Amino acid sequence: MLPPDSPYDGFADTFAREAAVSPYNARYDRPTVLGLLGDVSGLRVLDAGCGPGLYLSELAARGAEAVGIDQSADMVRLARERLGPLAHIRHHDIDTPLTWAADATFDIVMLTLVLHYARDRVRTLAELARTLRSDGRVVISTSHPTADWLADGGGYFDARHVEESWSGGMTHRYWRQPLQAWFDEFTAAGLTLERLVEHRPDASMARTHPAEYEKLANQPGFIAFQLRKQGRTA
Repeated sequence: MLPPDSPYDGFADTFAREAAVSPYNARYDRPTVLGLLGDVSGLRVLDAGCGPGLYLSELAARGAEAVGIDQSADMVRLARERLGPLAHIRHHDIDTPLTWAADATFDIVMLTLVLHYARDRVRTLAELARTLRSDGRVVISTSHPTADWLADGGGYFDARHVEESWSGGMTHRYWRQPLQAWFDEFTAAGLTLERLVEHRPDASMARTHPAEYEKLANQPGFIAFQLRKQGRTA
């Protein structure tokens, strides 16, 4: 069964063009996540929610065996056009089991700016963790709870869906919650935190996007987590 239609279908080409150069993607999240991943040469890496393949391209260039999945058929098309034979890309929704992936398949599973879309984050994380090797990692980036609170209003401890209108008429609907709730979900999924990184803008952003650099140098926008399976052997 094919994944349901994605809100990105019909907007994927516009998103891909913007994400390739936008400050929040190209000079904020990608450098942070790739720095957290470190050396991926020879590792099998699943990009869960791969979008148009921008992270996959970096993974393949750095010697990883790159695998990508995305709910959006348009994103899958763009990623396949971008990567060709350099990555294996599937049309798959992270809310559904990875029936095609055996246990202990991947060295790294990454979810970049996508977990806040999942309907059941604990179930999604537990299923992705199943595909990890015993010494594997889950690397997640998402919007910082403080940034969500400042943008949406209300109380910091509110947990709810938020809708925003993006360029081109796309409706962006995501889940916001306080930091403790993220940790509670990681634990419920059988994962434990190894490292937390609060994004800092790449120095090049000061030249290309000075206003965004000034903002992000002084208040958080995104946050990243590196997780391991609970009870793993060293």
